[in-house]
Amino acid sequence: MRLHRLEVTAFGPFARPQEIDFDVLSGAGIFLLHGPTGAGKTSVLDAVCYALYGSVPGPRQAPGTSLRSHHADPGTPTEVTLELTVGGRRLELTRRPEQDRPKKRGTGTTRDKAQSLLREHTADRGWQPLSRSHQEIGEEIEQLLGMSREQFCQVVLLPQGDFARFLRADAEARGRLLGRLFDTRRFAAVETLLADRRRAAEAKVRAGDEKVLATAQRLAQAAGDCADLRDWPLPGLAPGDPGLAGAIRAWAAVARSSARERLTVAEYALAAAEGRHAAARRAADEARELDRLQRRHAETLSRAAALEAAAPERDRVRARLDRARRADLVRPALRLREAAADAAGSAARTEADTRARLPHTLAEAGTEQLGALEQRLREDLGALGAAHRDEQRSAEIGRERAALDREARADAEALHEDADWLARWDTARAALRGRIDDAQQAATLAEQLAGALEPARLRLEAARRRDTLAAEAGTAAAELLAVREESGAARERWLELKEARLRGIAAELAEALVTGEPCGVCGSAEHPAPARPAPGHVDRAAEGAAHARYERAEERRAGAERRLAAVRQAGTEAAAAAGETGTAELLARTRELTDRHAAAQAVAGRLHAAREALAAAEREHTARSENRQRAERLAAARASRREALEAEQDALEAGLRLVRGDAGSVAERARTLETRVRLVAAAADALRRAEEAAERLKEADDQLADAAFKAGFDTTGQAAEALLAEEERAALQRRTDAWQAEEALLADRFAEADAAAAAEREPADPAGAAARADLAATRLRTAGSACDAARDRGAELDRLSRQAEADLRAIGPLREAYDRVARLAALTAGTSADNERKMRLESYVLAARLEQVAAAASDRLLRMSGGRYTLVHTAARTGGRARSGLGLHVVDAWTGLERDTATLSGGETFFASLALALGLADVVTDEAGGTRLDTLFIDEGFGSLDDQALDEVLDVLDSLRERDRSVGIVSHVADLRSRVQAQLEVVKQRGGSEVRHRTGGLAG
Repeated sequence: MRLHRLEVTAFGPFARPQEIDFDVLSGAGIFLLHGPTGAGKTSVLDAVCYALYGSVPGPRQAPGTSLRSHHADPGTPTEVTLELTVGGRRLELTRRPEQDRPKKRGTGTTRDKAQSLLREHTADRGWQPLSRSHQEIGEEIEQLLGMSREQFCQVVLLPQGDFARFLRADAEARGRLLGRLFDTRRFAAVETLLADRRRAAEAKVRAGDEKVLATAQRLAQAAGDCADLRDWPLPGLAPGDPGLAGAIRAWAAVARSSARERLTVAEYALAAAEGRHAAARRAADEARELDRLQRRHAETLSRAAALEAAAPERDRVRARLDRARRADLVRPALRLREAAADAAGSAARTEADTRARLPHTLAEAGTEQLGALEQRLREDLGALGAAHRDEQRSAEIGRERAALDREARADAEALHEDADWLARWDTARAALRGRIDDAQQAATLAEQLAGALEPARLRLEAARRRDTLAAEAGTAAAELLAVREESGAARERWLELKEARLRGIAAELAEALVTGEPCGVCGSAEHPAPARPAPGHVDRAAEGAAHARYERAEERRAGAERRLAAVRQAGTEAAAAAGETGTAELLARTRELTDRHAAAQAVAGRLHAAREALAAAEREHTARSENRQRAERLAAARASRREALEAEQDALEAGLRLVRGDAGSVAERARTLETRVRLVAAAADALRRAEEAAERLKEADDQLADAAFKAGFDTTGQAAEALLAEEERAALQRRTDAWQAEEALLADRFAEADAAAAAEREPADPAGAAARADLAATRLRTAGSACDAARDRGAELDRLSRQAEADLRAIGPLREAYDRVARLAALTAGTSADNERKMRLESYVLAARLEQVAAAASDRLLRMSGGRYTLVHTAARTGGRARSGLGLHVVDAWTGLERDTATLSGGETFFASLALALGLADVVTDEAGGTRLDTLFIDEGFGSLDDQALDEVLDVLDSLRERDRSVGIVSHVADLRSRVQAQLEVVKQRGGSEVRHRTGGLAG
């Protein structure tokens, strides 16, 4: 990962837009980021982190902390843009945090959401947008860098204070930091998983033991109060006892044997009770049978006496049933007479109603008179059919005449409208032709103006380019002047150093003299008084550096001269193309031509519409002319048709007046006749029905009298009184049938010999016999219950014994699995006796990573400390119950002793923490997949070093350039400003901080 450019606006202390060119700073390998306290040095690193991950490091991203500059204008949005190369891809990240801005309308502010943009630069397409999603950009950057925000802040920004604390921290604190950097969560998850499995396996074993104990408890309950099982071992057993299985198996065997013995005794007792119960039950049955026969004989005697007493009532019922049977023969004649009487009464009432609706002249008319009148009225009604059709035809003629009138009025209005339109036709056609001519002339003018407009635009562009190049030429001339001054100063400085070196060249040659070897100048092998360097002596390296700066200044001067010449040449060409006319005049002339051309094109664009309008008007003229001729023909035809319809309607109306008479219409006349026909027909029909009903009533009276005489009744009234309802007759018949059945039953019972014999014996005692049988049954049930209980107890003990055996066999694999998982969990948790160092699995992995970090850090620490110190990882326990694995010691080569890093002095601590930070950066980089980190930052810590130590540290940092890395030192130590040439200064001002680039001692 290499940083190229950072732009910040309204971010932290920077109110105005600031741009940092890391490519210029990285050219020297090491660059210094300095400035007064609070100026915003750390804010530069925060901006880098925010651009990459959308948040700033650690506590600076606390809730309520705003990234926006308090000095910025309210309308300037906070924005950070970072351009970098990572994974071989040139990317640009732009982020804006959530922030308030003034409303575009009205007063107050509105809240803008956070925004992100990721772009990529390719050689063929330039900058192309990739994503605007915060999540997608975060995943893409983290995948390319191979590290999280915490890892980036620890590896790339190298906070020295954190590593100094890391050196003095205990194992737990080191473990937390290393765990965040190397992501050992999967190993901690393995520890948690094994601990969870151990607890789950332990729960399963305990549940199995409790299940076995519960089964044993049910065994004890099933065994009951057996005297052989009083010494029950269950209260002394608990889940996990080694003797649990043997004790339960032995006790279950004793319980089953005792249950079988008790079952045999119960079976013998049950057999004896069954015999006694059978004998008692037979005696009770015999007593009940004797009692039944004795009570049956007594009941028979009582029922015979009751039947004898009911003889008179029985004779009366039989006589009443006989009269009812004879009356049933007269019932059909009675029903016929009642129906005839009802029909005659109804017909008489209907006749009276119909006669009341007839005219008074027909109140006494007979059937024949009414029939003749009905026939005459129907003939008159039939004669109205033809008149009804004539009336309908007359109405149709009226409607047709009204339709002709409406058509005539509509045609007259259309004809008048067409006449008006045709009268205006010549004027309208001339106007349309004028529009076409105007559009054609405008098209010709637009072509002419288009030919003049393009040269005017080219001259305007040339004039604008001439003015721009003139301004650029002034800037380039000023830049050339400054570069020439810089080149002259660099040349003078180089010549001064060269002259000073030549003055002290003898001392430089003297340094190369070797005792016994000839001098390269005089050839003498003796060197009695070699020259010594004077104060401020200039060596070859200083002269070469000055010469190199002079050459670079000359290259910049030559480049500035080429740029100025190119700008002036382009300005001359632009001036030749633009001519002597000013830009404002050319702009006005171009705008005038543009406006005239646009107006002409607008008018010319209406040519097609004008032609279409003329064609449409001509088509309408033809159509209106044809419509006028067709309307005149239709008007003549309508007049002839109207005359014919008027004649036909007059003839029809003359005949209809004779038929309608006083009625308003033929239909009304027909409805009147139909009403009269219905009244006469109804009266005649009612008269006929009344006469027929009276005749049927007379016939019914004769039939009823004859049926009553044949049935043995003197009058019809006696027959009607003898009739019985169906329910009453059925009741009397049931009483007669019951008496007959009782007689037959008593005859059968008097014939039973066993009942008579039982009556002669002593009275039976069924209650005593039943009580004795119940007592025997109770004793039988008791014996049966005892036998069933003994049998169920034995079966339950057998079942529970099998269940207990199955549960004991199932616990074996569970206990083995628990032992295996428990050993692994204790081993990974560091609590096992096999784990001598009491190291957890995560600590073991982190210890391996710490060992790699210590090895990588030792290489640089040796150089920084002049070969004195190296860092080593130690797995020794620190005493007490503390666990081992994350110890860190420093080995002092001068004393040969190994001691804790907490004993280092301030400067030594800086050496060790810087070496540790650089080593950790290498290891984390390898861990992240080998992502190359070409830009690193070291934040503070250089103030505790002396000059020699500072030189050694800078040499180590300078060696990072071998990997093409650049290192940014964040410090306000003044001595570093003279030692590091490439600098980025943060200047604190009242209106917000600013950044300034310094390269080779010159501000930029």
